[in-house]
Amino acid sequence: MDVTVKYFKKGGDHSDEVLKHAKEIIDSNGDIKDIIVASTRGGTGLLACKIFDPGKYNVIVVTHSDGFAGPNKQELKTGNKEQIERLGGKVLTATHALSGVESGISKVLSGGVVFPVELFAKILRIIACDGVKVCIEIALMAADAGFITDVTKDVLCIGGTGAGADTACIIKPAYSRAFTELRLKQILCKPEIGRS
Repeated sequence: MDVTVKYFKKGGDHSDEVLKHAKEIIDSNGDIKDIIVASTRGGTGLLACKIFDPGKYNVIVVTHSDGFAGPNKQELKTGNKEQIERLGGKVLTATHALSGVESGISKVLSGGVVFPVELFAKILRIIACDGVKVCIEIALMAADAGFITDVTKDVLCIGGTGAGADTACIIKPAYSRAFTELRLKQILCKPEIGRS
């Protein structure tokens, strides 16, 4: 499949452009049914549900895990969650596949130790961008949670740098215990520069 890759000068909120560009490509393909979107507060997830009809697509909105922003905190806005679910989207809140326990240990050790999964996440940010790291991570999380229709088929993942989306990828997903079977097949859009 020939696609036009869209590049943004800087990472950040390009959600509308990313979602519309990805939908145009996905609609012309016809094989992809699972749309996995990272969304901290729910705005990008809600926009994805409006652009990708959850009656036609399996729209999965992946949030930060509880406690990510501090004890007893969930950043997903209740109103956004309700609207996403009302439109037919699914909301997934789980431990982040590329951090979790390892990042907790690193913090206790004052960042003096970097573990393999954290190192892999850092390398993804260097060779691609934050959004590609997020896309791979949410593909693993959605597979582990049983939210993906068929893990043998490609999915569309949308992530970003900070707030909003700036990256879209087509990924052959995998469960985290079969991580090496995951394949980043195409990058549809990404920033030239990640965090500024």
